[in-house]
Amino acid sequence: MGDRKPSSHQNDTLLETHETAPREQWSSWADFIMSCIGYAIGLGNVWRFPYLCYQNGGGAFLIPYVISLVFCGAPLFILETSWGQLLSVGGLGMFKICPIFKGVGIAAAVMAFWLNIYYIVVLSWALCYFWNSARLDVNVPWRNCNNESEYEKLPCDSNRTIADFFNVKVLTADHLLEYKKQFFVGPKANFTVCTAADLSVQSPVKEFWNFKVLGISDGIDHPGGLRYDLAFYLFIAWVICYLCIFKGVKWTGKVVYLTASFPYIMLFFLLVRGLTLPGASTGLEFYLKPDFSKLLESKVWVDAVTQVFFSYGLGLGALVALGSYNKYHNNVYKQALTVCFVNSGTSVFAGFVIFSFIGFMATQQEKSVAEGVMIFGLVKYQPLRIAAYNYDYPFWGHVFGWFLSLSSMLCIPGYAIYAWVTTEGTFSEKFKILCRPDIEIEKANHEVRDDTEMHDFHQLI
Repeated sequence: MGDRKPSSHQNDTLLETHETAPREQWSSWADFIMSCIGYAIGLGNVWRFPYLCYQNGGGAFLIPYVISLVFCGAPLFILETSWGQLLSVGGLGMFKICPIFKGVGIAAAVMAFWLNIYYIVVLSWALCYFWNSARLDVNVPWRNCNNESEYEKLPCDSNRTIADFFNVKVLTADHLLEYKKQFFVGPKANFTVCTAADLSVQSPVKEFWNFKVLGISDGIDHPGGLRYDLAFYLFIAWVICYLCIFKGVKWTGKVVYLTASFPYIMLFFLLVRGLTLPGASTGLEFYLKPDFSKLLESKVWVDAVTQVFFSYGLGLGALVALGSYNKYHNNVYKQALTVCFVNSGTSVFAGFVIFSFIGFMATQQEKSVAEGVMIFGLVKYQPLRIAAYNYDYPFWGHVFGWFLSLSSMLCIPGYAIYAWVTTEGTFSEKFKILCRPDIEIEKANHEVRDDTEMHDFHQLI
């Protein structure tokens, strides 16, 4: 490593190194694999991937997806996990190998912070749904238009009510327009823009979601009152997260056997149920039938790369942290490829589940699958800034949005400038110190490496 003199910030690192307790390790390689599966698999697999297949040529979308996986997703996944295993440090500490880029680790930590803040809210919504659907009868709160709200809301009728009025089985846009004219006229007759997939004045589902659960107000500048039930579900979600990690990685490695396997159990039962429904084969045919003409569109390839990065959770430092708890000679390459295979396989498997139900929905509505996929309206759900609401975000809302966007990106050049200014020496000395591995990274590894492993470590750096 040479006899170069450590800088001031390296001396700080040395002090931290001696005060740090030995890093824990996974009890077995299976704990590592299950933890990576639990981290990587989520809404991106079950929700977003089937939607992208539907939008980008069905089975043809698998071609750009697999290419993106082979040349981008899998190599980066292996890189991050093996990097953590080599250095035995998390997302911040790994940039001791090139100190000037520590801002990248800080940026990843900031991004992970914001992602956790919003994703935990999605989990609270899931808990809310679970509680409201856990009943023996079929009278779930979103079945009928009986949800009172303190907010002025749109008139609510079900599709069945409107269809019975016209004595028809299948509604059209003309039916809906005539229904509005006869029953909802005057200055307060403001309706949502209805499409072929949503012909209600306002469906009971939307009324329950918008007003009973979310309590949507007039705009971001009118936040409304506290949703005590959602606050309770949010608290429960945070408690569950704490209970999963509070005893360290050995405890977490056991918890993930439940949290990572439970979604597969649910998907299996949903698939069995979906395949028994009438019209399931129609949905599966739409899912698998390729439209190769879509491959000529650049958007399809962009969506494929985006999906790989989104579903694999790359660039956030989490995979580095998970890999850092491995033993030094652990076969991380084989295990990372196993996780990649399981991740992408889950996406394809989830597509069968989703499209079996979509085929059933289309059959019930006597429409084609392309017209009857109501679930994908949720994927493209827009916030309040849409024409139907005639609402524009206030100026401070845009400023806040830009703050969130730049809060991570500015960390990269910001820390590079800080490190350059605080490092002593000439231009060339600063460059050498900040652009090659920190001399204290060796001392940090002595705590968890034996002599043979340290010899291998020297050969690598």
